[in-house]
Amino acid sequence: MSNNQLNPNLWVDKYSDYLFNFTIVRVNDSEIAKDLISETFLAGLKSKDNFKGEATERTWLISILKRKIIDHYRKINSNKGKAEVRITYSDEESEGDWLEERVSDPYDKNAEDTIQNTELGTAIYNCLDNLNEKQARIFKMKTIDNFDTEAICKEFDISPSNLWVIIHRARKAMADCLKENWF
Repeated sequence: MSNNQLNPNLWVDKYSDYLFNFTIVRVNDSEIAKDLISETFLAGLKSKDNFKGEATERTWLISILKRKIIDHYRKINSNKGKAEVRITYSDEESEGDWLEERVSDPYDKNAEDTIQNTELGTAIYNCLDNLNEKQARIFKMKTIDNFDTEAICKEFDISPSNLWVIIHRARKAMADCLKENWF
């Protein structure tokens, strides 16, 4: 397979676990995470002809997923978005049309998008500052920098189950903080 070819038949097997781990720390709800990943795969299928092979399949799918996560937060932060979500998930016939309309151009950003993304980024980093130093460092390494479990456990001399507890507590604290300061 050359660098500029995609193999959508293998996406679920190859990338769903990675995409789920990437998404769950950002939305903190497994059903929403699964929906966003499904939307990502659909958007990837619809735009596969635009894949230039400049990135790996996984990186390309992550870039689509990041946009889906941003769109998710935009929807829940606006009344119009809340209405769109209700209509989309309750009306099966129009879901495909709605998804097609939602496959957004990553280069089509306006000033409002930039401001919202900056504000969300600031809120996330402010919430990270509320965690204790060890918890914040571990959370950043695992969720932002994508270090693997073994490397983090070795650096902090902790077990994988201890790491899971720390990440779980950090996610909960981040979700509570973002609800209070962002939503």
